Amino acid sequence: MKIGNIPLKNNIFLAPMAGITDLPFRLICKDMGAGLVYTEMVSAKGLYYNDMKTKSITDIDNKERPVAIQIFGSDADIMANVIEEKINTREDIDIIDINMGCPAPKIVKNGDGSALLKSPLKVEEIIRKTVKVSKKPITVKIRKGWDSLNTNAVEIAKIAEKEGAEAITVHGRTRDMFYSGKADWDVIKNVKENVSIPVIGNGDIFKPEDGIKMLEYTNCDGIMIGRGARGNPWIFKNILEIIEGKEMRCPTVEEKTKKSIEHLNLLCNIKGEYIGVKEMRKHIHWYVKGMPNSSQIRNQINTIETKNEMVEALLDYLANLEEK
Repeated sequence: MKIGNIPLKNNIFLAPMAGITDLPFRLICKDMGAGLVYTEMVSAKGLYYNDMKTKSITDIDNKERPVAIQIFGSDADIMANVIEEKINTREDIDIIDINMGCPAPKIVKNGDGSALLKSPLKVEEIIRKTVKVSKKPITVKIRKGWDSLNTNAVEIAKIAEKEGAEAITVHGRTRDMFYSGKADWDVIKNVKENVSIPVIGNGDIFKPEDGIKMLEYTNCDGIMIGRGARGNPWIFKNILEIIEGKEMRCPTVEEKTKKSIEHLNLLCNIKGEYIGVKEMRKHIHWYVKGMPNSSQIRNQINTIETKNEMVEALLDYLANLEEK
């Protein structure tokens, strides 16, 4: 699969997720076989005004490439300027994805994210102006629509194609659903049937089998995994094993524990021990979900302040499981 002129190893992608798809997690998912990884959502205005915290979200390691940066905003001129002045010059960024699907109130109230689905003319302007200045492929991520009475994914996808977007990702939920209910895969199928650019399906891929079902049912060109990858980066590897006709091998408790420690070390190396330990707590909660006595280790992890203590707690947890 290719997006624009960027060749990809496979069509199983890691979705951008705020507070989750930072550099350490992206490196882990890439190592597990993800064909393309996305940064957390980045504010175009933040980059425009040189906000250092915003800029730090765009830190990229060559080992994770190809990588897409996802930007959000609703001012077409600012978004175009940021691409022209700050992103075009970055050799480590391969693809620029424009977020038109985030449902978060703080994003929507500014007219960004999924609020753009209510303004097809604004969508048209943003894509036209960003494509005109970009030296990298522009892609767009959308939802089914604003609400059940306003489902316009096909209309928006056609606009994206007409204005030069190289691919479109469709999440099968409306904005008012947030992440509740069931994702509508029919809308992904419908978009695929109405545009010729690559269509990437997103929503409710929690098991490897879900990924295969989405590919087969919607005929989409690729799939994007979000919440299903939290604590389970093996999902990329497992889907590829099924596609390649190999025996799918789920991770053992030992492998999950060791991956948690690897993730912790990456976080601390990149962000420092204080931040790394605090941010790792939520990831460990996801890694141990469904494992024996997981509530015990979760409670313990929440009180730990140092990397060594966290490693020791995880190894003790594993040793206790092996004894039983």
